[in-house]
Amino acid sequence: MLIGVISDTHAYLDPRVAPAFSGVDAILHAGDVCSTVVLDGLRAMAPLYAVQGNNDAPLGGLGLPQHLDLEIEGVALHLVHELPHARPRDDTRCIVYGHSHRAVSDWRGDVLHLNPGAAGRSGFHVLQTVALLRIEGGAVSAEIVTLGPREKLTASSRTRSRL
Repeated sequence: MLIGVISDTHAYLDPRVAPAFSGVDAILHAGDVCSTVVLDGLRAMAPLYAVQGNNDAPLGGLGLPQHLDLEIEGVALHLVHELPHARPRDDTRCIVYGHSHRAVSDWRGDVLHLNPGAAGRSGFHVLQTVALLRIEGGAVSAEIVTLGPREKLTASSRTRSRL
């Protein structure tokens, strides 16, 4: 199973996410969504599981939980926005989190800690990233994906876009 992992979109669903998530079976959003438009856009790509982040709280949390425990193909996953707030079960094999805007794919003992980085435009990150989480036969692996280059906006393209 292939799972797209995204975080810290901050009300912006980058059009480069769709090709990066082509063929995913599900999507996990690790918080700071900041817009139902982002949730709807991701749901149009694949089944979505999401948690709220600290910037979602002023928006009533967008109806999202603070933590989410999932079992996918027999593998226990824990989804949370801030790693210090994680409360994984004893059988959790992967903790997915966001908040830091720094991509991480790191095994700590038997648990994969996965932060896809930030896919939004707001924040101190230089590159926009997502991750692909693969679960096959009980094995878990992850890949950080840097979103491809944006189309350069030139003076002539700005003029054409106003027409």
